Amino acid sequence: MTKQIHLAAHFPGVNNTTVWSDPAAGSHIEFESFRRFAQIAERGKFDFLFLAEGLRLREQKGQIYDLDVVGRPDTFTVLAALAAVTDRIGLTGTINSTFNEPYEVARQFASLDHLSAGRAAWNVVTSWDRFTGENFRRGGYLAQEDRYERARAFLQTTTELFDSWNGVEVVADQENGRFLDSAAPGRFRHQDRFFDIEGQFNVPTSPQGRPVVFQAGDSDEGRNFAAAQADAIFSRYSQFDEGKAFYTDVKGRLPGFGRAPEDLLILPAASFVLGDTDAEAQEIAHQVRRLQVSPQTAINFIEQLWNTDLSDFDVDGPLPAFDPVVEGDSIAKGRASVRQLAKDPVALANEWRARAEAEKLSARDLVIEVTGRQTFIGSPATVAETINRFVQEDVSDGFILVPHITPDGLAPFVDTVVPLLQERGVFRTDYEGTTLRDHLGLKYPA
Repeated sequence: MTKQIHLAAHFPGVNNTTVWSDPAAGSHIEFESFRRFAQIAERGKFDFLFLAEGLRLREQKGQIYDLDVVGRPDTFTVLAALAAVTDRIGLTGTINSTFNEPYEVARQFASLDHLSAGRAAWNVVTSWDRFTGENFRRGGYLAQEDRYERARAFLQTTTELFDSWNGVEVVADQENGRFLDSAAPGRFRHQDRFFDIEGQFNVPTSPQGRPVVFQAGDSDEGRNFAAAQADAIFSRYSQFDEGKAFYTDVKGRLPGFGRAPEDLLILPAASFVLGDTDAEAQEIAHQVRRLQVSPQTAINFIEQLWNTDLSDFDVDGPLPAFDPVVEGDSIAKGRASVRQLAKDPVALANEWRARAEAEKLSARDLVIEVTGRQTFIGSPATVAETINRFVQEDVSDGFILVPHITPDGLAPFVDTVVPLLQERGVFRTDYEGTTLRDHLGLKYPA
């Protein structure tokens, strides 16, 4: 059976995907950028808009990492504002389960679901580092092995709050002056290792019953968490072989939790570069990558692995000949990539040096190669064909597209690739439902 493709749009801003220095790029603070981006995605009949969330400005050598985009407004505030200027597109926000409270988060998402008429989704994430935690009163208290245990308890608690209204309490009988059919709606009591709360949840059942739940973890524990409780996974595996392996692994875990394959969607992040021809797209992609990895960006990335100040390093020459410093704290704070680089920095440095020598790459060229982000490169016809093949062959259920220019970088995809997918009959020509659960084909909670 031919699968229908799910498409979503990610407004980036906390990594080097975005070429914010490009003259075509807009603000990451002004609401106009978010409005335009969301409305372009909705014009393309995308399932949802996705916003990430950073809880602390990242640092390198004790200074703000100013190659990131910094200063973006609060995710809930942006999504609530977008609910007023869009009609159908889902509104997905990343909210941390380590440094928030279940009642507060449940109240915010239930409110967003009401304000948007059933379009809210929550990407549940955990925080792994003490550096981020220093912004909060519980900074650094949570052992790493407890992150997912708290996340599971957090999600269970918010689910109890969402379900504390049974959906029929509000009668709003104006003639008889009777608003509720119960004197104690939203009554809850939850006690476990992490939370001890009771009271009355003050937001009635929202249009979706609960927001759609996303999860973005990749560890074995994270995959089980998603297989047990999430509606969709925001995956990083967008290449064919690794994506298919991830898809097979996670879908294979679902029966163990009493779930069917269609109960969980796998949606990798994917970037794209379009051209009139495949050759032109390849040339544009090369130019984009050099803009994404400036000399200073390359130095900062190499510093993260070598854990050494390389301010005067020549990135057009070879990689450092000495080995990374493995003792002491990392010079980069708050960056998830540091965890990957720190697993075996000496072995990875040797691997990079061997590759650079074999392929005659400068240090900057090597960084461009190992941080390459373009998933789909080609003419609109080539990109449409590739996306469809990936979905039909179970690499994913669709993709969360990340343009390198915001807010207008999504428009070429919407105007050229989407019509080709619609012609193939694998992507909607219009929204058939009103809620995000409708768009994603997900069940409503009982």
